Amino acid sequence: MDSSECHRKKVAVIGGGLVGSLNACFLAKRNFQVDVYEAREDIRVAKFTRGRSINLALSYRGRQALKAIGLEDQIVSQGVPMRARMIHSLSGKKSAIPYGTKSQYILSISRENLNKDLLNAVEKYSNAKVHFGHRLLKCNLEEGTITVLGPDNVPKDVTCDLTVGCDGAYSTVRTHLMKKPRFDYSQQYIPHGYIELTIPPKNGDYAMEPNYLHIWPRNTFMMIALPNMNKSFTCTLFMPFEEFEKLLTGSDVLDFFQKHFPDSIPLIGAQALAQDYFLLPAQPMISIKCSSFHFKSHCVLMGDAAHAIVPFFGQGMNAVSSFSLGICLPEFSRFRIPDDHAISDLSMYNYIEMRAHVNSRWFIFQKNIERVLHCIMPSTFIPLYTMVTFSRIRYHEAVLRWHWQKKVINRGLFFFGSLITIGGYYLLVHYMSLRPLDHLRRPWNWIIYFQKTGSISLITPGNH
Repeated sequence: MDSSECHRKKVAVIGGGLVGSLNACFLAKRNFQVDVYEAREDIRVAKFTRGRSINLALSYRGRQALKAIGLEDQIVSQGVPMRARMIHSLSGKKSAIPYGTKSQYILSISRENLNKDLLNAVEKYSNAKVHFGHRLLKCNLEEGTITVLGPDNVPKDVTCDLTVGCDGAYSTVRTHLMKKPRFDYSQQYIPHGYIELTIPPKNGDYAMEPNYLHIWPRNTFMMIALPNMNKSFTCTLFMPFEEFEKLLTGSDVLDFFQKHFPDSIPLIGAQALAQDYFLLPAQPMISIKCSSFHFKSHCVLMGDAAHAIVPFFGQGMNAVSSFSLGICLPEFSRFRIPDDHAISDLSMYNYIEMRAHVNSRWFIFQKNIERVLHCIMPSTFIPLYTMVTFSRIRYHEAVLRWHWQKKVINRGLFFFGSLITIGGYYLLVHYMSLRPLDHLRRPWNWIIYFQKTGSISLITPGNH
């Protein structure tokens, strides 16, 4: 499709969040006429911003997308590098688990600031416009029209060649697609919710080591803390909703933290902890899968609208993909669905790993084996986290490769374990074969020696 044809195409992007604004930049860059409809007011001027505030972990995939629209350096300069997980045990002991090599790291960045920068980037294109306070009411995809409700509360019909649904996990665009034949959809709420707390700066500096993602794993729940540029940490507590419901007073909260996260209390502050815990109720987390991501050539779903995932692999924003209308939408669905389902499953897996396995000696042993093998064979053996976070290997291919590598490691450990066992048995038999009946003769010799001398020697008679 040449630029002149693209120029005649009108695209309506529903949602001005991270996914919507990023894709608006890609589309505008290719000379489409782009209109972004965002239900919220402009977050750049809003006094209070609603929505998720969990910090983002920006990794290689996300950086490549930002690089394509010329924003990588600007965003990276606003982030704090995190090179490892710092595990806080219940005893207060801390231990680091590197993410990759010494040169590899992920960046903790502000979701809100990133969204503002992306909106600014959209508005630099003369062929793109963002309409704030415009909520999608309905889609008539076959006719190529949508109906939006603006601040004047008057419904307005808009004609477009393509509707791009970037309106999040509770997508209105997806709701319309669900009414179409052969559209598969499933959702799963995990039993855990989350609340956010803050670890403030201490004496003008970070209260903990800043270049780490700090984790307090406690089997059925956990807490994580990500550094901010202002020297604070955004601290997020994840646990089952029934556990949140048990904590009714500030005293309950302090007792709970004293039992499970004692070293975090002086970091957060007892008074702030008892108050901030109740500022907002625990928020749910949902995982969504659907198929297909498109409807004919009229509509496509992107981001959480297509594949909402839980946040434990830090790939939500990094998994965003741009697309070209030069590639037919069915091919886009076919290509993306296996990867988006794979990262959804991996995010669920990583939640269990982070809260239940990172303190395990066996887990740390396996991680060390992976690092050694990666150093010896960097192109043959690549740890799962490295494939997901520091490369652009397709997610579903990373999963397949990960399973194969686990088989190789397990069989290798079994082989070497067998060799050690056989070798130990051989040495034992070899030693015993030198004096096969010595252990039976020795007590009888002691008796004879005692009868002759009247005393017992620990040296076997005849062998000294």
